[in-house]
Amino acid sequence: MKLSLLLIGGLAWSASTQTWELASYTDFLRGRMKGVAVSRDGRLTLAPKVSVLFASDEPQVWSVARGGDGSLYLGTGHRGRLYKIDPAGKASILWTSTQPEIFAVAVRGDAVFAATAPDSKIYRIENGKAELYFDPQSKYVWALAFGPDNALYAASGDPAKIHRVTAAGQGEVYYDTQQSHVTALAFDGQGRLLAGSEPNGILYRITAKDKAFVLYDANLPEIRAIVAGPGGAVYAAAMGGSVAKRAGAAAAAAATISTTTVSSPGTSITVSEAQAGVPGAPKPDGTKAAAVTPAAVVTSSFEVAGVEKSAIYRIQPDNTVETLWTSKEENAYDLLASGGVLSFATDVQGRVYRLGPDRKTTLLAETEEGEVIRLLETSEGLTAATSNLGRVLRIGPAEAEIGTFTSPVHDANNIARWGALDLRGAGAVRLRTRSGNSARPDATWSEWAELKDGRVASPNARFLQWQAELRGGSEVGGVTLSYLPQNTPPVARAVTVTSAAAAAAAKPAAPASGTAAYTITVTDTGEASTPAGASQQTVARSGSSQLQITWQADDPDGDKLSFTLAARGEGEQEWKTLKTAIAENSVTLDADSLADGRYWFRVVASDAPANPASQARESEVISAPVVIDNTPPVVVAALKGMEIAVEASDAASPLRKAEYSVDAGPWVMLEAADGVVDQRRESFLVKPEALAAGEHVVAVRVTDAAGNSGLAKVILRR
Repeated sequence: MKLSLLLIGGLAWSASTQTWELASYTDFLRGRMKGVAVSRDGRLTLAPKVSVLFASDEPQVWSVARGGDGSLYLGTGHRGRLYKIDPAGKASILWTSTQPEIFAVAVRGDAVFAATAPDSKIYRIENGKAELYFDPQSKYVWALAFGPDNALYAASGDPAKIHRVTAAGQGEVYYDTQQSHVTALAFDGQGRLLAGSEPNGILYRITAKDKAFVLYDANLPEIRAIVAGPGGAVYAAAMGGSVAKRAGAAAAAAATISTTTVSSPGTSITVSEAQAGVPGAPKPDGTKAAAVTPAAVVTSSFEVAGVEKSAIYRIQPDNTVETLWTSKEENAYDLLASGGVLSFATDVQGRVYRLGPDRKTTLLAETEEGEVIRLLETSEGLTAATSNLGRVLRIGPAEAEIGTFTSPVHDANNIARWGALDLRGAGAVRLRTRSGNSARPDATWSEWAELKDGRVASPNARFLQWQAELRGGSEVGGVTLSYLPQNTPPVARAVTVTSAAAAAAAKPAAPASGTAAYTITVTDTGEASTPAGASQQTVARSGSSQLQITWQADDPDGDKLSFTLAARGEGEQEWKTLKTAIAENSVTLDADSLADGRYWFRVVASDAPANPASQARESEVISAPVVIDNTPPVVVAALKGMEIAVEASDAASPLRKAEYSVDAGPWVMLEAADGVVDQRRESFLVKPEALAAGEHVVAVRVTDAAGNSGLAKVILRR
């Protein structure tokens, strides 16, 4: 009744104020940032301004290369377009491939070299004309790079080889890795070729044809990006699953393209019908049909147990390796080393990080794109190519005028009354909040609301989110939310009644199921068991004059609890309080204080020690009926000739066992007259056999369900 009155009267609030704080680098990474950067020491500041340099209607920008005049060349998917963005920011389609993906692009003078997939070819595009430059006889070309010798190096996959191409149609296998894919290429400060592979995550340094040295064998499957740093250091990003993703996208896109074939001097170019009308695409001028055989769609990705999802390594000139950054949530896609600072891009909200000489990581920008695939440095600032959708973004150098940080959703685990939102920071920072009762913010949540006198004005609810708006010169070092959750009643369950001796000897009882109202864990013999919801159990005396009553209880709010124990006998109408203000979950009673009979025990759990009296909540649990039996059975034995008739009865509990012994010999079990020893009154017949002549003493023992034994003695003369 008390519980019902509390519910009717209104919400009961917990006495303990709770707090939720965001104040560290990892705390802030769980939020959403727009125009805001977060430093390793946990400070939010305005980030470099992110602006859109180019927005395509392609889902992917796979590769980016910069020309001598500052123009950018983009290889995209899934329509195989090669874009050019001139220094003024004007974009145009330079070429459209017959294949759906352009995974690699390189520039030499006025010529652009592009590698297509999944039926890989390397094309040379110059003055609006595309010609086949080299066929690596592989499904994929993942990277292109010009070396100090002016040769074009191509990293292929399936098979995994590095090709050195010196002129149109003139190339050789420079190094065979015996891996599945060569995924990245770069040159160090001494002009030596660096290459990364998959699936063993090996970083090679190749100094001549067929001559290589393994710089590092990573514990992740794929070396995704390589960059040479100052002082001879080499940086590498490793991850798993990128090859499978890109190859699968290429195969799926190729399967959807229907083709026609056109002829031109020296080469054959196949153009999809869907692309034939695209500006900049080669025009079909022939009728010979050619089918594109789509590669098998690759859907697998690498999952390596017990290791990080992604990592960035620095390999020193002496070949020692240092792990600079790891993540279990993000994949590092590209690296950029400049001025002693390492920048890298990931796939969580299209983030760009900066790692300084002190090895402290700063989240430089969150582009809100699916992935940042490539990073380049230009005179105008950092340039990032993204996917979903394929765009090119310019990051900095100017600072954003305004930035917002949106916190993760906080779960109070119950309806909460919101209090103060305390900001530690400087400058012009504007805070606002919203709340709701669904785990994810949706239309059912309240609107964003400004604070009122530093306190949250959003409605009472289970979930809350706050947002900070930063302007020039402002920063946030931490935010603490205070709130008072609704008081949840404690949960009392699993009452256990044993004799003190039996409890000491019994095995630990298994926890009660969450749906059981109670559990009596004492069997007829006093051994521990877990018959949840038993209809009746008898407490074994076991030579002890004490009863031990234990229970399980907890409070969802973590409040300190107190307990009240009461008992009610069969035929009684009111509960009799046995003990109050119990701090522990066990009570020992004098068993003789309860007369023989059936009893129920009630435990009331209250969180009053942690709440005002008006806000305290209770719950109770009642045991199954427990039989208290301290009296042994009455046993009457009568001699009938050479047989003994036995009548046994017990006032409180059923009989369980009868046996006899002759002249203090071994006990022999007796069968009840009705075949089963299970009633409060039973009859037995003792028929001693093979007795020698003379006098004999026959003892009869009958035991009840509580373990009490009654005895009778008969003297036989033969």
